[in-house]
Amino acid sequence: MIQNLEKIKVENTSVWGFEHAMRGMRNPMNSWERTDTVEDGDTFAFVGDNDMKLAQNLIKAGPEHRKYLRMIHVAADFMLPRYIWSEFDTYHFNTQNSCSTMHKLLNNKEPISLEQFVYSDTIDILMGDIVDRLNDMRNKYLIEKAAGNSEAMNDLIEIAKQLLPEGFLQLRTRDTNYEELRNVYRQRKNHRLHREWGVICQWIESLPYAKELLIS
Repeated sequence: MIQNLEKIKVENTSVWGFEHAMRGMRNPMNSWERTDTVEDGDTFAFVGDNDMKLAQNLIKAGPEHRKYLRMIHVAADFMLPRYIWSEFDTYHFNTQNSCSTMHKLLNNKEPISLEQFVYSDTIDILMGDIVDRLNDMRNKYLIEKAAGNSEAMNDLIEIAKQLLPEGFLQLRTRDTNYEELRNVYRQRKNHRLHREWGVICQWIESLPYAKELLIS
């Protein structure tokens, strides 16, 4: 059994750019008079039948024709283990800000705990030993910090990062787009790490016009 899978989540989602994406999609053929997408506030738009038909035809024509998908932006907070982040970054086109292991792994108010990791219960004992070792280094780090010994602090951080398991949960706020998420869904929905990637794929399915633009 995998521990702490319920801690994998996607929150605080924002989606914007439909109106200008649909407008720009029509530039190559100067067909703006056929557009029927209607803005709804500052961040969303209702895509009309004419625009949706063209949008789906461009998707079928291939990535060089569906560039408009890169103009539909999505930002969200992702809590994922580092072994999923290393795969997710394969698709990354834009910007992200992550919680820093360099600055906060040892320099934190609370001790490191098993709840901060996704791991198999077959390695419970090993994970417990690693967490104990990381907390030993944390205690030493705080002592060296109080003494103003930056060299010793840096050494401890380097060792801790080398020891840190890939199951460590890390929060990142990521700016992505519909083209990237379409690729993620198509390539990861049946992945061997389906329990982890399934959270992201279900979130993608919940996005506006996902059925028409992302998972078709």
